Amino acid sequence: MAEIVNLRRARKAKARSEAEAQAAQNRIEFGRTKAERKLTEAEKALHAARLEGHRLDVAKDGKDKA
Repeated sequence: MAEIVNLRRARKAKARSEAEAQAAQNRIEFGRTKAERKLTEAEKALHAARLEGHRLDVAKDGKDKA
């Protein structure tokens, strides 16, 4: 004879395990400290400033030469 399963409990258990898996994925993707976020932001700003510093002059009419 088969074991009797409460479908409500099984459905809730499945939802809990899926939610935990999603939470684990979010911790990997978004779980960075404030210091890490600020460091990344500073690195991006430095990179953008260096790139802008190497930009060629713009023609007098406001259009790029390229």
